[in-house]
Amino acid sequence: MHCNHFGAAPLSRREMLARCACGFGSVALAGLAGAAAPAPPGYRGRAKSVIFLYMDGGVSQVDSFDYKPTLKRFDGKPYEQKIEPTQFANVGNTLASPWKFAQHGESGLWVSELFPHIAQQADKLCVVRSMVSDFSEHNTANYFLHTGFGQAGRPSMGAWLSYGLGSETQDLPTFVVINGGLVPSGGPENFAAGFLPALHQATMFKPQQLPVANLQCPPGMTDERSRDMRHLLTSLDAGVAEQYAHNDAIESAIANYELAYRMQLAVPDVAALDDEPEYIRQLYGLDAEFEGTQVFGRECLLARRMVERGVRFIELTCPGLTGNDRWDAHSNLRKNHSQNSQSIDQPIAALIKDLDARGLLDETLIVWAGEFGRTPFAQGTDGRDHNPFGFTIFMVGGGVRGGMAYGQTDEFGYRVVENKVTIHDLHATMLHLLGIDHTQLTYRFGGRDMRLTDVHGELVTDILA
Repeated sequence: MHCNHFGAAPLSRREMLARCACGFGSVALAGLAGAAAPAPPGYRGRAKSVIFLYMDGGVSQVDSFDYKPTLKRFDGKPYEQKIEPTQFANVGNTLASPWKFAQHGESGLWVSELFPHIAQQADKLCVVRSMVSDFSEHNTANYFLHTGFGQAGRPSMGAWLSYGLGSETQDLPTFVVINGGLVPSGGPENFAAGFLPALHQATMFKPQQLPVANLQCPPGMTDERSRDMRHLLTSLDAGVAEQYAHNDAIESAIANYELAYRMQLAVPDVAALDDEPEYIRQLYGLDAEFEGTQVFGRECLLARRMVERGVRFIELTCPGLTGNDRWDAHSNLRKNHSQNSQSIDQPIAALIKDLDARGLLDETLIVWAGEFGRTPFAQGTDGRDHNPFGFTIFMVGGGVRGGMAYGQTDEFGYRVVENKVTIHDLHATMLHLLGIDHTQLTYRFGGRDMRLTDVHGELVTDILA
């Protein structure tokens, strides 16, 4: 008598594809081959990897790289220009920057005294002073910056790059987030794979000697026993994968477990920062007096070592500082920006200099950005509010022009008045520098072809080298 509880279930659509088309994986592979279509003839991507220096909370553009002398003339006076309704309460007077600006390098780029080390690399910086965002609240603005969409659930730009270009290393993840202590508002969804296969989501590292948990075998686990367990798991995984016709969740879990095993050897090697010569440790500030500099220095040096080993996309988050917030300076602007800049300034300059000395800067795109900027008027007496209407980022290497500033805000630094650059434009340009046409990098989901730039995005051609 046939028992329905144990009888063969009808074939699902996925199972039918698996058995009739050499496996569902081959269907996905065929789609991927079309997704990462090459750029027009005569062009090839300059960059192979991205290091995204995420400035959590929003750096004030008028205190960093967008010099506005007009603010001094109106300092302490009521801000008489139109103020957007998105600004929080307690709007104060016009607030000049507490920091001096000076021109640096042959290019004469204006840089605040908050960043003396980065200023020495001025001729390598491509400063974009005309960024805008669609959102003025941290969660939505973070999702927008990371995924091109203002809600959780979409793939992060690192996941898109993993999907579009694949991996150059078999022993490390394609997409890594080095968490210095501050996970962005909105949480790990900023680094998720969304509707892409799960193997493209980020792996979280810490800037420590063992940056990933459970790298070492537990006590009593011999090599022989470990090998036997892996052989058994391989056999069981193969059987389950065949039974469920290469289900994405199962295949991704198997792939991630296999990668985790290979990482047991690779991660301790890549994280062995003590192997670096003393001059490199000093360059990055690993032994600096300020703890934030030490933490971010380890992050930047770890990122360089990952680039050398073929990791595609590396995001660095800011250090968590005792008694201070992320760059979100609603009050106490001086302390907030002074300590945060002290954390990142020396390590970022070291990263640029080190990559350049090793011949890796031209093929590594560095992007420095937060989710928005700050207002030119005070919040209260000594803070600045969120400002998505005009803020600054910079890019280095990877095929962008160095020693230039692109775009302009008004004389107060509040709104963009020239060469507006949207988040979609930024994503389109980043993909172009990596050799990908942003309109062709798509994934079929929900009945339509989805992409990082949605239906938007234009190349910022004037910043390309």
